[in-house]
Amino acid sequence: MYKISLATKKKAEEMGVSVKQSATKNKKIDVFKNGKKVASVGDSRFKDYHIYKRDDGLKKANERKRLYKIRHQKTRVKTGTPSYYADKLLWS
Repeated sequence: MYKISLATKKKAEEMGVSVKQSATKNKKIDVFKNGKKVASVGDSRFKDYHIYKRDDGLKKANERKRLYKIRHQKTRVKTGTPSYYADKLLWS
């Protein structure tokens, strides 16, 4: 089961959203804005920046982050999309 990192919770607060453990199969977190669910993000079967940083070190985490951002460039910049929230919450 995925445990939401403190960094993710802090970033969510800064963005004006809240996060909870996802009720959707294979997703890490559900993102809520004004009490309404706006996205389910992060595949629970894969690592994110915070997990890489904890398990594999900063160098590996930064490389995976760079590759993630390249791979998702087209969608992660569209405000309000699940990809946007994944980028801001799981890969920052």
